[in-house]
Amino acid sequence: CCFLLSKPLWGSVISFFLFPCLFSLCPCSVSLQESLIAVALSTAQGFLWAGKPLEAIPAALQALRFSSQVFGSGSVQLVPIFLLLAEASTGTGRLRQAAKYLSQAQWIVLQTPDCSAALQSKMYRGLGLFSIAEGNLDQALYHLANDVYLATAEFGLNSVEVSGGYFHMANIFFHQNKMDTANALYTEKIFRMD
Repeated sequence: CCFLLSKPLWGSVISFFLFPCLFSLCPCSVSLQESLIAVALSTAQGFLWAGKPLEAIPAALQALRFSSQVFGSGSVQLVPIFLLLAEASTGTGRLRQAAKYLSQAQWIVLQTPDCSAALQSKMYRGLGLFSIAEGNLDQALYHLANDVYLATAEFGLNSVEVSGGYFHMANIFFHQNKMDTANALYTEKIFRMD
């Protein structure tokens, strides 16, 4: 339906970057933009998993730009991207920028009454990990407890999604030399992943 889509995908991607206004005229551009969002997001996530947070930021910013165009600047679809940008910024030591991204994610979640418990869980995990990076361990435990609660509500008590929150909480207690609590949470984490 669009002349750009008759070319190879790479040509479409280049055309989108060079002539983004053409995509707003094309009736199938939303589908293409959603595909580009997915590619940019998975690229950014791949860099994070590879321990390259600096390389993740440009791809995540591109996903944010596309998502804002497709879904609107206050859309709940932006929250995972803001969380990814916060994680990447934290990984590069840019805590002030990470705090801004987390604030934007939190604001959208608060403005979305029907926001899923799964997305809220991810947000609290991001807040918890950021608090750890800041050295605010009590605040981190608060956020991670909310993560565990919401993940349990969404996925069930024995889900792998819950175990991540337990693991991060256990690491905090281990760091505080509270070995009994840490061991109990590590055991809980291992039990949940079985």
